[in-house]
Amino acid sequence: MKTNRPAWPSMLICEITRTPFRTALCLLLFLMMALSKAQAQGPLDKPVTITINNEPIKQALEKITAACGVRFTYNETVAKSTVKISVNAQNQPLGEVLRKSLAPHPFIFTVLDNEVLIKYDAGKVKKQAAAGTDGKYTVSGTVKSKQTGETIIGASIRVTDANFGTSSNEYGFYSLTLPAGDHQLSVSAMGQKAAVVPVSLAGNLRLNIELEDNAQQLQEVTVKAAPAGARDLASPQMGVEHLSIQETKNIPVLLGERDVIKTIQLLPGIKSAGEGSGGFFVRGGATDQNLILLDEAPVYNASHLLGFFSTFNSDAIKNINIYKGDMPAQYGGRLSSVLDIKMNDGNNQKFGVSGGIGLIAARINAEGPIQKGKSSFLISARRTYADAFLALSKDSIAKKSQLYFYDLNAKANYVLGDKDRLFVSGYFGKDVLKAADIAGINWGNTTATLRWNHIFNSQLFSNTSLIYSNYDYKLNIKQDVNEYNIYSQIRDFNFKEDMQWYAGGKNTISFGVNSIYHTIKPGEISATGNSGVISQSLQNRYALENAAYVTNTWKATDRFTLTYGVRLSAFTILGSGDYYDIDADGNIVGSKHYTSGQEVKTYINPEPRIAAAFQLNDVSSIKASYARNAQNLHLISNSNSGSPTDKWVASTNIIKPEIADQFSVGYYKDFNEHNYEFTVESYYKKLQNQIDYRNGANVFTNQPIETQLLFGKGRSYGAEFLLKKKTGRLSGWISYTLSKSERMIDGINNNKWYNARQDRTHDIAIVAMYKASEKWTFSANFVYYTGDAVTFPSGKYQVDGVTYYYYTNRNADRMPAYHRLDLGATRQLKKTAKFQSDLTFSLYNAYGNPNAYRIFFRDNKTDASRTEAVRTTLFTFVPSVTYNFKF
Repeated sequence: MKTNRPAWPSMLICEITRTPFRTALCLLLFLMMALSKAQAQGPLDKPVTITINNEPIKQALEKITAACGVRFTYNETVAKSTVKISVNAQNQPLGEVLRKSLAPHPFIFTVLDNEVLIKYDAGKVKKQAAAGTDGKYTVSGTVKSKQTGETIIGASIRVTDANFGTSSNEYGFYSLTLPAGDHQLSVSAMGQKAAVVPVSLAGNLRLNIELEDNAQQLQEVTVKAAPAGARDLASPQMGVEHLSIQETKNIPVLLGERDVIKTIQLLPGIKSAGEGSGGFFVRGGATDQNLILLDEAPVYNASHLLGFFSTFNSDAIKNINIYKGDMPAQYGGRLSSVLDIKMNDGNNQKFGVSGGIGLIAARINAEGPIQKGKSSFLISARRTYADAFLALSKDSIAKKSQLYFYDLNAKANYVLGDKDRLFVSGYFGKDVLKAADIAGINWGNTTATLRWNHIFNSQLFSNTSLIYSNYDYKLNIKQDVNEYNIYSQIRDFNFKEDMQWYAGGKNTISFGVNSIYHTIKPGEISATGNSGVISQSLQNRYALENAAYVTNTWKATDRFTLTYGVRLSAFTILGSGDYYDIDADGNIVGSKHYTSGQEVKTYINPEPRIAAAFQLNDVSSIKASYARNAQNLHLISNSNSGSPTDKWVASTNIIKPEIADQFSVGYYKDFNEHNYEFTVESYYKKLQNQIDYRNGANVFTNQPIETQLLFGKGRSYGAEFLLKKKTGRLSGWISYTLSKSERMIDGINNNKWYNARQDRTHDIAIVAMYKASEKWTFSANFVYYTGDAVTFPSGKYQVDGVTYYYYTNRNADRMPAYHRLDLGATRQLKKTAKFQSDLTFSLYNAYGNPNAYRIFFRDNKTDASRTEAVRTTLFTFVPSVTYNFKF
């Protein structure tokens, strides 16, 4: 019967069309069928095209009525509901639109005459409660490069039909909780092609995302959303700058060696410690107040060749983050900043080699799969060969001298399963400077990191790390038959456990613990010969540095986000050794001996941190933050820029932990369709237990170092401006910093405020990169800053024909202002799927300004009553060329 049923309408039509009467009946029948079909379509079949982003249900229904003409009826419960819905429909039936948008919420709909009735459904609420869900599910996974398998840090994952999203963490993991139903994720990252990934959520979903590498394009593109690498306007995090190694590629630097440290010094609030120095100052802090991490391992001296190059080989680096004081709670131990550098993991898809040959250094990088798609390795090496040119010298001492550094980065990673991944990485670097058999110094860093990533579930991520770090230097001096050797070392064993809990769509909770065992050798002196110098060793110092932290990022509303938390640090000084009591004049008045492992003293410091962001609109926001940091390791240096022989010392019963309280406020804006970015941040930093030298102090004394030190307070404040162009043929930025840094220490400068050594009023950097064609890219950067604060002599006197200078106010004078222009160009030689090469040209200090490196004073050779200021300069014009290759 069911099979014959479809035939009868046509038979009936044929029969009734035989007479005029039947013809009229036929027409009437067709009219009734058409009317019946129209009525069957009903309001739920009306097509709708509309986009609604997270609006209250009543307002959303009113907009749908305006779009398709269908009216809604509902009671007071629906009208006053705070439930918000999102809709992204393109010519879709109204019923389907309502089904998707109301699925996560306690409402149902039905047709009532020609209207749609929306009503509260208590049964739906009970069903969701019984299922243990509020109608939302979590999509999580790892963002990777399709070509290399590298995890991508800071990838943006946004929901296209709603105004929210997240970003991948430092291990590439992301987690996003969304209402049940269909969504589209827009995924983007610096150097990668953006992708739109559809997801359908009926339960928690594990989704790994692969992005293709993005070849540079010359043509302009219209940007409709924040581009990859854009500053997160909604994030409360302040004082942070993110750099990919691609951004540093074309910036001209000394002798053509790409340098992470030199690049970050072009950003606001970060100042060079001086030409020929690897150190840097952040918001008025000293060089030792910066925590430098390479794959989570501390690096205590990040410079090669007395500061002309950094220890970081750019071929091995994936990502760079620098936090200027407002650091997240998982970081600690320093007052001013954290420079967090992540190494590449290694290509797990195919084998490749890259490298470069320059005027004074060569480098090579090899990477590839151990098991394709599952594991990979990376080895990156670099060495200078300046010493090879010394052999050509006619000077006998120079011919026998050595001047070089080398470093080696290595890493391997293994995918142990869908939820586990293991990383092993290490760094080893060494500098050797030796003047024939007369004197020499060598220093180096060694680090090793073992990391285990584990995903407990779609919302809980764990990283466990075992870390080793070592820095040491050795100084050798020969005089006839006498020989002296000085050795110093700082060594750490470190355990870290970091957890991230993505607790629903509004809260992300991070918590963890950290424990470091420090061994510090302040100095060992060994002597041979008949000089009368006795071999001696300053006492080793031991300490245990523990910390625990918890922090929560709470998205309170669509526009307001708050991050709050605390880090609790405990620094325990351990024996064995003697610890002293010292009077106001620096004299030892008592001591106490402690046995091995015995507790000397423990400093406990709570370090609260809070930050808030309010998004004014889609392109601008304001932020404010407060952070407290404590520091228990201190660098004792007699130079402004730092040297390898500076001493690291730990807090003692006399040297207390340094403490900084920083308050910040900022304004951020994207404009011209996200092509430009403008930021301004101001800060005030209050410092406790700051360290400086007594007048006439001797850094290299065999007495306890505490006898040479004084302690007091400090303050730093300023404003930082950054204007950045991010797209197009011409890109770059302009940064300007206006700042002040001061100290007040009893016994110095008549107990009044005085300039800190790192105080500078003005600091300007202009960076520009222009892609002229597929073959040529040009670049330039200009820097200007106020001269460093120094202490020049106020007068002089003579004793037995020898001139002595005396000094009054500390750091009351200034070096001359510093300014320099660098130029660069890159010529693409060959670029195919299997091989590419280029030449990089640079000219450091292009107009040859003789910037002052040092100023010292001496008597005039013809008139001893007159004093001469002698200025030395390191570099004027320094050209370089480097050949780079990759296959």
